[in-house]
Amino acid sequence: MIHTRRAFDPHSIKLVIFDLDGTLIDSRLDLVHSVNAALRHIGRPELPDDVIASYVGDGAPILIQRALGGESVDEATVRRGLQFFLSYYREHKLDHTTVYDGIHESLSAIQNSLHPDLNGDPGKESSAVPRQMAVLTNKPVVPSRAIVEALGLGPFFTQIYGGNSFATKKPDPEGARKLLEENAVSPEEAVIVGDSHVDVETGRNAGLWTVGVNYGFAPHTLRETPPDVLVDSAHELAEVFCVG
Repeated sequence: MIHTRRAFDPHSIKLVIFDLDGTLIDSRLDLVHSVNAALRHIGRPELPDDVIASYVGDGAPILIQRALGGESVDEATVRRGLQFFLSYYREHKLDHTTVYDGIHESLSAIQNSLHPDLNGDPGKESSAVPRQMAVLTNKPVVPSRAIVEALGLGPFFTQIYGGNSFATKKPDPEGARKLLEENAVSPEEAVIVGDSHVDVETGRNAGLWTVGVNYGFAPHTLRETPPDVLVDSAHELAEVFCVG
């Protein structure tokens, strides 16, 4: 089901920015296994899958810090755990990770749907231009791009930015603003799609429309930070952008 809090005109949207983990891909098991491997490495007890999944979304350093107990953990321990986590995840990032059912179809529909060129000459018949799509994730950029390519999602996106692509991470709007600039798009002509409050806050901070997905890692956070539109399945994303 599609839940609309604040409707936008899909025909006016020129750029759609997607989160990665919990939005396009189900990477839960590989992340859980990698975090627990890091915990074992430094002599800490493993954590339940759901607990680790709830820590995902703010980047690898914060993920490991949370898994180790929060801000009270000393920096050296976090650094040691992070280094092992990144090394382990690099080798195991595609062991169990899959694209959510319906994502390929929705991305294809969104990409192939055309929006009118609202900036054209008012005296001429309006032309249609392709809608651009990009990925903005807090996961490090190298594994993010490798996963996107390996799972056949690469052709859909003009750009893939990760948590270390900029000086700041989501919900800071730096990455979103860079994508607006690169695509010559204004904030009101762009949407960010994600599974957590981090993506909604990023959209708000950059002046974008926001779409949340209920099937990801942190749907509970969308209740406290509601997006403009909320979908229950990946199949419904196409309906949001391909009306009429």
